[in-house]
Amino acid sequence: MSLLHPRGEKLAFNHKRACGLWLIAVSLVIFAAALIGGKQIINMTVFSLGYIAAFLSINANQSLQRRFSEGPSSPFQRRAGFYAVISLFVLMSLFGGPYFADENWRRIWLGAFLATALHFLPFYYVHGKSMLVLSLVSIVNVALGYAFPELPLVCTAYADAAIKLGFGVYLFCFSKPSKQS
Repeated sequence: MSLLHPRGEKLAFNHKRACGLWLIAVSLVIFAAALIGGKQIINMTVFSLGYIAAFLSINANQSLQRRFSEGPSSPFQRRAGFYAVISLFVLMSLFGGPYFADENWRRIWLGAFLATALHFLPFYYVHGKSMLVLSLVSIVNVALGYAFPELPLVCTAYADAAIKLGFGVYLFCFSKPSKQS
């Protein structure tokens, strides 16, 4: 089994609405966790519980997934999605993990945002070109957070939530299923 796209296989991007709903939910979780804040800048408890609740109610809910999807994914797309999710946790541990020892919450969260931005890249194979744009815009947001340490992290978090909300609304409300051209 290879992650490489099988030559000649046309991909159908049938899960854009479900992805949009997920991005909307995650954006609201990030916004709420940043609003509550605290020592960790973005409240880890609110974020973790919200993320788990959103995951279980959207991604693990097969009837909801069927309702907002226009057809099945190919085996290649399922592998690409699986590897993208695994890469998220690997990248988070690489970019943010080293800063847990000294509780540098700014670096932890910037690392988490960067890992998330990069993990959108393989989702191109699952949801189409919008994932490449989402990744790029998110990377720019994180780069600004790294480049300007005087910029409060909560601003980066609100911008991240707004980016995800915008793409989520676009995918959920306006984007149509498509095929790879």
